[in-house]
Amino acid sequence: MIHPDRYESLGELLRDALVQFKSHRALVEVSRKKVKGELTYSDFKRSAMVVAARLADAGVTSGTRVAIVMSNQPAWLISAYAAFYCGAVLVPVDYKLSAQEQGNLLRHCGAEVLITEYPSWLGLAWVDIPARLRLVAGVPVGETLENAENWPEQPADPSATDPDFVPRKRHDTATIVYSSGTGGRPKGCMLSHDSYLNQYQALLTLFPMDETTRYFSILPTNHAIDFMVGFIGPMACGATIVHQRTLRPEFIVDTMKRLKITHMALVPLVLEAFERKLKEKLDAVPPFYRSLMNGLATINLELTRKKPNRALSKRLLGSVHAAFGGELQYLFCGGAFVDRDRAEFFYKLGIPVVIGYGLTEVCTVATVNTLHPFRGDTVGTPVPGVEIRIVSPSDDDRGVGEVQIRGRTVMQGYLDDPELTAQSFDGDWFRTGDRGWVDAAGHLHLVGRSKNMIVTEGGKNIYPEDIEGAFVEVPVDELAVFAADYIWPREGLTGEQLVAVARARQAKTGTALAKLREKNRTLPDFKRISGVVWWGDDFPRTASMKVKRHELAAAVRQHQGRDAVVPL
Repeated sequence: MIHPDRYESLGELLRDALVQFKSHRALVEVSRKKVKGELTYSDFKRSAMVVAARLADAGVTSGTRVAIVMSNQPAWLISAYAAFYCGAVLVPVDYKLSAQEQGNLLRHCGAEVLITEYPSWLGLAWVDIPARLRLVAGVPVGETLENAENWPEQPADPSATDPDFVPRKRHDTATIVYSSGTGGRPKGCMLSHDSYLNQYQALLTLFPMDETTRYFSILPTNHAIDFMVGFIGPMACGATIVHQRTLRPEFIVDTMKRLKITHMALVPLVLEAFERKLKEKLDAVPPFYRSLMNGLATINLELTRKKPNRALSKRLLGSVHAAFGGELQYLFCGGAFVDRDRAEFFYKLGIPVVIGYGLTEVCTVATVNTLHPFRGDTVGTPVPGVEIRIVSPSDDDRGVGEVQIRGRTVMQGYLDDPELTAQSFDGDWFRTGDRGWVDAAGHLHLVGRSKNMIVTEGGKNIYPEDIEGAFVEVPVDELAVFAADYIWPREGLTGEQLVAVARARQAKTGTALAKLREKNRTLPDFKRISGVVWWGDDFPRTASMKVKRHELAAAVRQHQGRDAVVPL
């Protein structure tokens, strides 16, 4: 691990790592069950300098905004480092968004450079985007590009020297990461180099990596978790990063076995798939063997309650560990609520699931369960350098209130939105909008949300106002989408749903309902609303005609219950 204290920026940190670990294997790319390619740290540096040279030639320098729209692959990391090397501000954009949604974000941030891959470019080529330089990776042989050029894999001039490194300071913005705003109000979180360097130091102190680490990257690299523990952390420690784009369990498990994966980050949806496969295998064995495995798992739990002991767990439950490659040390799980029983199921088998809690606005994680001892009922304690507090706690024994966070990992603010930034802070404390309480051991327990948002099991933040544009042609007078738990608060972080509050003249209601259902079916599963509440009054609005969401939700809550929701 290269200690971050003497570095001012991510680019500077990674530049030294590429030299220090030059002979080590940096990247492995897997396609289904075959290794597609490998790069050492020296190979990585050579490729990055080709991209950096092209960026420098195009005038990329201190503060230039460079957006990446690309699935997780070596080209993503190479491009990101090249951008940091040139002093740019990186804008990671979710490649799974529609081209129109991506275009909205690219326009909002004013990206001067776009780096993408061919499948994404097929959509973006038809969208109005501001980028003056567009680099496209993976272009099929024989294909020509309009208004773009191939991602550079070879230097234009083989005799040319590397471009000059552009230094940045810790307080400078490193990234602009969007937590929402694909269709509604853009929320571009500005995160400094200092935020990332502090987050890196905190996480690597708790969960060290080194040259023997083999990190399996299956989450998109634009995801806050994978950006930190699947890019910055491993590369600053000389680890090997394995990329595989498919989430099909059989391919994931095959790669874990063949490449002896040691670390991996995933979302609860993937963890659930792992649990299901393991239970299917256990159900298929004879009853005697199943009883034996359960007994060994119970013994393992008793012997490892205070902290994990991988060597002991492997001796007791070797066949289970072999199914994951035999070298797995940690499964980092976050981005959404992690079921306690699921986490305890894996820990009992000797596979620690590290549960964390964080938001894009606080870089990666604010609290994490350190496994000393393991507790599946909480999201852990604050990471070093981060403080949490509970505001307006309830009068009961727990003291449930809003969770607020303070520390150097907290964002600088929302891009070009001082009003939203001011609303999101209480002094220097960030208002998360999540509700929870802290126990006597300092562990944070989450119980629900007080903001109009849901988080899917796949780790996606869904802001209802981003979905309203899909229903503009539905014949209603007014429509607003809410998280159901925002209107009718409850304790729980699973089973969250979206509902629409709509006002329509009685004669139109039947037609409107049919149109709502028809349009709803065309949306991706995670964007679909579960039902509609019909509302008879005009929506409360500001002087600029924006819906007063909090006031409307309060009125609906007062006069309508959940049973008023008409299913779609």
